[in-house]
Amino acid sequence: MAILPLLVIALVCLAGGGSLLPAVEAIWLTIPRAGDRCVYEVIQANVVVVGDFLCIDQNNEVGLGPTVNIRVTSAYGKEVYKRTNVTQGQFAFTTSESGTYLACLSMHKDQTHYAVDNSTAIGVELELRKSAERVFEIRANILFLRFREASMREINEKTNKRVSQLSFMSLGLSVVVSLFQVWHLKRFFLKKKLI
Repeated sequence: MAILPLLVIALVCLAGGGSLLPAVEAIWLTIPRAGDRCVYEVIQANVVVVGDFLCIDQNNEVGLGPTVNIRVTSAYGKEVYKRTNVTQGQFAFTTSESGTYLACLSMHKDQTHYAVDNSTAIGVELELRKSAERVFEIRANILFLRFREASMREINEKTNKRVSQLSFMSLGLSVVVSLFQVWHLKRFFLKKKLI
C-alpha cells in the first residue's frame, strides 16, 4: 500500500491589517520511504505563519495511517517547529527574520503500526507549481507598484518644490510692481504739483 501524506500548509501571511498574498489552500506531497520532501516559502520578518498538516494513505484513510516527522527551519537554519511520529498537527510562529523558510517532511522510521510496501504514489505537484507562479506574479506586481509609487513620490516632490519657487517669485514680483507703482504715482503727483 502506497503512502500519500498530505501537507496542508495553509500559509496565512498576516501583515498589518490584512493579507497581501492569497493563502495556499493545500499542497499534496508524496513523501518518499527514505529521505525528506521539502517545501519552501520566502517570507518577510514579523509575519504570522500558520500551518496544518495531515497524513493520509492511498485509500484516503486518516488516523492510523503512516506517521511522519516534520521540521520547519528559518532562513538561517534556526528550527522554529519540530514534531516526530505524528499523523496530523498544526503549527504557528511569527517570523523573526526575512528569508526562505523550509518545511521538511520525512517518514518516521518506526511504521510497525502500519503495513507499507516499497512503492510510493505519484504526488500532485501541479498545484504547488501553480501556487509558486501566483506568488511570483504577485511579487512582481508588488515590486512594480513600489517602483511606480517611488516615481510618483519623486514627481510630487519636484512639483511641490516648483510650486513653492513660483509662489516666492510671484510674491517678489508683486512687491516690485507695487514699489514701482508707488514710485510712479509719487512722481506723477509731484509733476502735477498735487503733492
